[in-house]
Amino acid sequence: MHTRQYEHPPSRSAAMIATIPTRLTFALLAASAALAPSARAQETQPADSVSFNAALASDYRYRAVSQTRLQPALQGGADYVHNPSGLYAGTWLSTIKWTRDAGGGGGIEWDIYAGKRGRLGADVAYDVGVLGYLYPGNGLKDVPGFADANTGEAYGQLGYGPAYVKYSLALTNLFGFVDSRRSGYLDLGANLDMGNGLVLNLHAGRQDVRNNDQASYTDYKLGVTKDFGVATLALAYIATNAGEAAYASPANGKFLARKAFVASIGKTF
Repeated sequence: MHTRQYEHPPSRSAAMIATIPTRLTFALLAASAALAPSARAQETQPADSVSFNAALASDYRYRAVSQTRLQPALQGGADYVHNPSGLYAGTWLSTIKWTRDAGGGGGIEWDIYAGKRGRLGADVAYDVGVLGYLYPGNGLKDVPGFADANTGEAYGQLGYGPAYVKYSLALTNLFGFVDSRRSGYLDLGANLDMGNGLVLNLHAGRQDVRNNDQASYTDYKLGVTKDFGVATLALAYIATNAGEAAYASPANGKFLARKAFVASIGKTF
């Protein structure tokens, strides 16, 4: 069955790792992507910046559904930002199991993204861009009942203080679902600074899979992240009303969207 779904943000930069898409997993926070730096901060930044990130997740969840059959994942990426303009681009990779479990091949998700962040007045931040999810060697187009796993999305996000709203629109079929172009994911949340490097992460999302109603669902997250300087730890509780028929692992029948605690450790450099 299809198993692709916790919202990771369009960028996996250090800033997002320190402030944020699950059974114990890497919970990158989309809100930090929305909160653009102030004009004063931009004045002191170099024109261009590059960062790298790496993480160990107990389970890679995307939109609340495990991509690794409820098992750990290794993840890492790189980000480029042109600070004066807010333009950015990056790449991110994770180990996965779902494409092979579905009858195809491959074991890697490779994301490539680009966009622009900025502000609409003093209080509202925005982030718009495109994101490609690539699954080298996935071969799902040759598996009956599946489309090619490779997926493209366009996204737009607005942030106000610690709160944000984001919408992602599939420009292709969505993660192997047949005839699912123009599927959408609505992400609402807030990342509240509790002091001393501790952030409270709140999220609710709705995945609509076009022409595949049995695969549509709502998900929720309550989590915390803690920046210890040398690394950032994340812990979250994930819940969803996704149907077991649509999100059971073909490999062992386990429900890949079951309620669970998720955790990760990450580092940006």
